[in-house]
Amino acid sequence: MNSKFFLTTPIYYVNDVPHIGHAYTTIAADVVARYWRQKISKENVFFLTGTDEHGQKVAQAAKEKGLSPKEFVDSVAPRFEEAWKLLNIDYDYFIRTTDPKHESVVTDLLQKIYDAGYIYPGTYNGLYCVGCEKFLTESELVDGKCPLHPNKEPVHQEEKNYFLKLKELSRKVFEKIENGEYQILPEDKKKEIVSRIKQGVEDISISRAGVSWGIPLPWDKSQTIYVWVDALINYYSATRFIKGKEGFWPANLHLVGKDILWFHTVIWQAILIAAGIPLPKTIFAHGFFTIDGAKMSKSLGNVISPQELVEKYGVDGARYLVVSAYPFGSDGDISQEKFKEEYNAHLANGIGNLVSRIAKLCENSGFEFPQEKVLKFDDLVEENIKNYHFDEALKNLFDRFISGLDYSINKEEPWKLTGENLKEFLTGSVSIIRNLSFNLRPFLPATSEKIEKQFLGPKIKSGLPLFPRL
Repeated sequence: MNSKFFLTTPIYYVNDVPHIGHAYTTIAADVVARYWRQKISKENVFFLTGTDEHGQKVAQAAKEKGLSPKEFVDSVAPRFEEAWKLLNIDYDYFIRTTDPKHESVVTDLLQKIYDAGYIYPGTYNGLYCVGCEKFLTESELVDGKCPLHPNKEPVHQEEKNYFLKLKELSRKVFEKIENGEYQILPEDKKKEIVSRIKQGVEDISISRAGVSWGIPLPWDKSQTIYVWVDALINYYSATRFIKGKEGFWPANLHLVGKDILWFHTVIWQAILIAAGIPLPKTIFAHGFFTIDGAKMSKSLGNVISPQELVEKYGVDGARYLVVSAYPFGSDGDISQEKFKEEYNAHLANGIGNLVSRIAKLCENSGFEFPQEKVLKFDDLVEENIKNYHFDEALKNLFDRFISGLDYSINKEEPWKLTGENLKEFLTGSVSIIRNLSFNLRPFLPATSEKIEKQFLGPKIKSGLPLFPRL
């Protein structure tokens, strides 16, 4: 078993406030982090998240608000910290790319790559998407536009920049993918990246001449480091300046959205290879969701915030509904109506009702129940978490633990039992509830804690409903 586990979310861009899309990735990462803490120890898990705060989009957003870029990022970054606190995200460190300690690591790393001969001066001539803050190739355009920002015209740019020898480095990246040195998941995303490398990769610009809101290049202060390069390095920089985290690199897992897969599986690896740094072990790209069949957008008014979810469904209700909505890694659709149905069916009538029934039976029986000696993860649940099949892990728990015990209650009718027969039934039921609680802890930590306190024993009492019906 690994002695340490280091995982990251993307660092979220501060030109926008947190929404359900950000929450989706972060809750999934929190589930993985909590699972590994239960498996190894809290001290040996490092869960990193944060905010990406440089670049042209941020400077523009700040200008529109009448603020300096630094004032603007200082006003938005705490919104992400508040959202994660609200959703009970137990991260170990929140990194901001405007932190001078991060900037120092970025500068040193770029200088090292430049000295190694992997960076050279040149002229960029082509299209640039301001929305993505990235240069576009002809093959990436759909009807002449960026597919992610079809309402924005790509800007033609010609400027002197510094380039990373991505064409040369991509061959090394390809070899490392093929020999399994690092893993791209799901498998269809790996095929997509391999296919794109085989089609041919061009060198990329890693600096900007006209963007002042960024980290200056160490060897040419007239240029700032391209925001994406600066942002990717956060995963490594955190292990350089955070006390006690020096031994955590390379990362075990980068969780990302599919729109930033290329950056994380090719450009990031090329940067690390050029700097002589070990590569992260797994990059997992999840899909996107639509809301009631439509893409989430401010203009449609269908953007869902973490606060809105928590106000409607509670913290653990929100966590459950987000990670169980559809398979992690695929695209899917969500709806508020379906959320309400799922909440009532699985949480209020499912786990909530079951725990309430067993607790009441135990209280009325007057019996004492011995503590469990060892609680452990169910094999199927564990396998599904390790493979990032969060919806399947929860389905296993609900089908086998909750539905299974409900079936036994209805069949055995324990309210009709007495003496040793009742005690035997309740002892077995209490054991199932305690193991259910242990297995649910990565997903529903607050609910798990309530169940554990209630069923700590030896006397078990009934309590308030875990999930009041909507």
